[in-house]
Amino acid sequence: MLSLRQLGLALRIGSVYIGTAVGAGFASGQEILQFFTSFGKDSFWGILLAVGLFAWLGTRMIMMGSRLHSESYEDFNFYLFGERLGKWMNWLVSFMLFGVTTAMMSGTGALFEEQLGISFHFGVIFTALFSYLVILKGINGILSVNSLVVPVMFLFIGMVALHALQETDLSAYIFFSLESARYHWFVSAIIYVAFNLSMMQAVLIPLGSKIADESVIRLGGIMGGIGLGIMLFACNTAMQIYWAEVSHLKIPMAFVISTLGAGVKYFFLLIMWAEIFTTLIGNVYGLTLNLKQLFNLGQPLIMALIFGLGYLFSLFGFPALVGFLYPLFGYAGLAVIFGLVFRRLPA
Repeated sequence: MLSLRQLGLALRIGSVYIGTAVGAGFASGQEILQFFTSFGKDSFWGILLAVGLFAWLGTRMIMMGSRLHSESYEDFNFYLFGERLGKWMNWLVSFMLFGVTTAMMSGTGALFEEQLGISFHFGVIFTALFSYLVILKGINGILSVNSLVVPVMFLFIGMVALHALQETDLSAYIFFSLESARYHWFVSAIIYVAFNLSMMQAVLIPLGSKIADESVIRLGGIMGGIGLGIMLFACNTAMQIYWAEVSHLKIPMAFVISTLGAGVKYFFLLIMWAEIFTTLIGNVYGLTLNLKQLFNLGQPLIMALIFGLGYLFSLFGFPALVGFLYPLFGYAGLAVIFGLVFRRLPA
């Protein structure tokens, strides 16, 4: 029987897990739309598969971080792939983290521009500066932010899904079908999990290194996986119901939320920005720790370079970055899934 303190720590682990995955693509709906909703009724099976893999493999990843006592994902990849291949994987993960950081920054710009009528550039720069200040506080700052934001996001997504179901005939969702998906729902779900786990190692490995109690890690990992699944189901259901209205939008969930009223919409946009923010700080934190080991540069300078280059690449546009980079990184991340499945936990 776990104590209240252990349960609280497990809940914080689950919140960080969810907060790291729920970035610009997830919170905006763009990522869910491309990987799940576009498969119509088959999206249900894809999400079910993703939930199982997140709960199982995410927990194993945190456990490896705990047993390796690693401050960055470098030792994790060396353990999974050996020193030679691990070195290449570390460079690949660093590139992937930077690519997703770019998408996060572009997502904040799209949110400010499309939903608030404020400059894209202001949205990106404001978010980058705020992220910079939080990351300087280290893993404790990331834990605190996620513990605050994730429960509120969870509550709102549940409200949105319930409202959408009350407003429509449920059969419209059950029999929703599309023929334009690029590949099978099974492949899409695997790619989605591979992509996210590859990114999440930047936070989950350092997080695991701070926690010795494996019973807490197991519970926290399962909480995170199931929590992600519930949010996926809720967002997917709502977007399928409003498919005709949201399929062409950069931020499809914003329309769904607008059906609850203007006041709720703007509050949710704030929460959506906060969720993008949680993933952004996690990615940059992990990338900074790794680059700090490779180059003789201070953490503030490394972060400044990451955010500066990220701003330049964010100008390519949010949907284009999600549609091209995320599947590409998902295929590259399949190696991480295989490593987590077949490699034994460290002694």
